[in-house]
Amino acid sequence: MNDQLSLSIFTIEINGKPTLALEAKKHQEAEGLCEQDWLRADLSALTSKGVPLCDAKAAMRVRLARSAEAALYRQVTESTKLSDDINIVYLVDLDD
Repeated sequence: MNDQLSLSIFTIEINGKPTLALEAKKHQEAEGLCEQDWLRADLSALTSKGVPLCDAKAAMRVRLARSAEAALYRQVTESTKLSDDINIVYLVDLDD
């Protein structure tokens, strides 16, 4: 039996809004990302329609990506050079 886990695509919702997608082996791994201070800081610095994606009180929730979210993740990651770090695809339009 093969003990290797395949990667799944997860969506992180911020205050109920699907905001980013990423690959992880386990739900717990994706949830752990939400606890990282650097992620909240990065999301607080980014805006969509003039509103920060995240603030100190924002609720983050992880779930399996829906088919359209997973398709967008695959499309973006296949068309760009992947890094060795976590590849994040934003599901919202970011301001310049």
